[in-house]
Amino acid sequence: MIRKLKSGEYRLYSQKKNESTGKRRNLGTFSSLEKAKQHEKDVQYFKRHG
Repeated sequence: MIRKLKSGEYRLYSQKKNESTGKRRNLGTFSSLEKAKQHEKDVQYFKRHG
């Protein structure tokens, strides 16, 4: 999940919420939407290919 911050940057959050806190994990902050999407693809790849 990618959200735009007030600063104009984009932050990648995990898809699942943390059971104890109820919040999503921050997986990185990026200057552009393209960089955030590329990192999300990389995360998904390594989740499945370790």
